Amino acid sequence: MTKESKKQNVADLDWSNLGFSYRDLPYSYHEDFKDGNWQNGGLTTASTLTLSEAAEDLHYGQEVFEGMKAYRRKDGGINLFRPDMNAKRFVNSAKRLLMEPYPEEKFVATVKAVVKANQEFVPPYGTGGALYIRPFMIGTQPLVGVAPSEEYQFHIYATPVGAYVKGLVPMPYVVSKYDRAAYAGTGQAKTAGNYAGSLFPSILAKKAGFADCLYLDPREHKYIDEFGGANFYGITKDGQFLTPKSNSILPSITKKSILEIAKELGLHPEETQLKVSELAKFSEAGAMGTAAVISPVGSLTYQDKKHVFYSETEPGPVTKKLYDALVGIQLGDRPAPQGWVQEVVAAKVR
Repeated sequence: MTKESKKQNVADLDWSNLGFSYRDLPYSYHEDFKDGNWQNGGLTTASTLTLSEAAEDLHYGQEVFEGMKAYRRKDGGINLFRPDMNAKRFVNSAKRLLMEPYPEEKFVATVKAVVKANQEFVPPYGTGGALYIRPFMIGTQPLVGVAPSEEYQFHIYATPVGAYVKGLVPMPYVVSKYDRAAYAGTGQAKTAGNYAGSLFPSILAKKAGFADCLYLDPREHKYIDEFGGANFYGITKDGQFLTPKSNSILPSITKKSILEIAKELGLHPEETQLKVSELAKFSEAGAMGTAAVISPVGSLTYQDKKHVFYSETEPGPVTKKLYDALVGIQLGDRPAPQGWVQEVVAAKVR
């Protein structure tokens, strides 16, 4: 395979100022599903897709995706963080959208192949960057009537990124009057429509001076659901870690991991309904997700009333402990629970 001239040159990257944007790397992975079978795909230098103008995805939104990262260790090796969990969620999302599930073991193997092929673009240890990996699957059968596609394209691209939220800097958020996903809808699936619906309220929030918005449950608008791209957590004044339990939010791999970390830290974590009217019980709050990692929430405005948590300028002590523990595991600086970290590239031989 030959590299295309338009591809990103690693020498042109400023590792400490990557931002969170797309860069066209040398290799992606592509595979088609048709005639009832996956067609044995492989690495490709092509970074564009060809679709019929009547493709299912373009009109009825039959699409699912994942977001994950590869991390450079201090010894030069490269880790993936819980890719098996992404594979399981990808299957669950596909089933909800009536799509052909991509085999879990093959999913992990193809992600690793993309990382290995683009390993020079995994940011160096200590820069705060990572290689963001985006597996996705779209319905491609030309359809006019509303019906599930019987043909799909599975594709993975990768791009080097910096922090989605720069550092542990508390940010202001606002509770939205809009819903991210419908009650009993597709909130638990990682599908494009949920994010498309969040664009308008997100822009409104940013124009009003907020980092983003927090959504309430779509049935009663009494309970906290999640942010547009991350889950919510709060630390009570007596030191307990609480995070929302809801049928309309995305099951977060980062949240699952932090719940276990919080237990080890003695924070007695619990997933439960959190009333937005009881924000005063939290001394700290934050957003957590693959992109956000752990980002402290400095303030949350609800019905024109601003609630400040630990500080609007400094992260709280519990948030800092959670962040250090999670990132330490991802970078290989701390021991990981069994199965959490999978090595893609071994340490460099000195």
